[in-house]
Amino acid sequence: MNHSYISMVYTWISIVAVALASVVGDVLLSRAMRQVGDVNDLRRRCGTWAVVKRTLGNPNFFAGLTAMALSFFSLMFSLSWGDVSLVGPAAASLTFIGNAFAAKIFLHEKVDRRRWMAAVLVAAGVALLAG
Repeated sequence: MNHSYISMVYTWISIVAVALASVVGDVLLSRAMRQVGDVNDLRRRCGTWAVVKRTLGNPNFFAGLTAMALSFFSLMFSLSWGDVSLVGPAAASLTFIGNAFAAKIFLHEKVDRRRWMAAVLVAAGVALLAG
């Protein structure tokens, strides 16, 4: 196998890792903040420290932060193997698509037709980048 092929495989594996870790982080942080509740209301009723305490006391918050850190370090590896003109848009696009699916499946959000069409167009863009 030649070096450029191996580098491209590493690049795409790390791009997928970036997207997966980012989606997991987004879902966990969203779940954590839903569990915390309306931070403005909580701050008004109990003060800023109550918001900080409730947020930092939520295990989903730390799991989400960990996943986002993993996404960041995966992005650094991706950029060491591939061009930013490929890595940046591909990782962002796959994250967008993954977030739409994860929001529907794990957070039970209503993802309307317009968002699904956007995800399809983004997937087409990723396919163009890959080719």
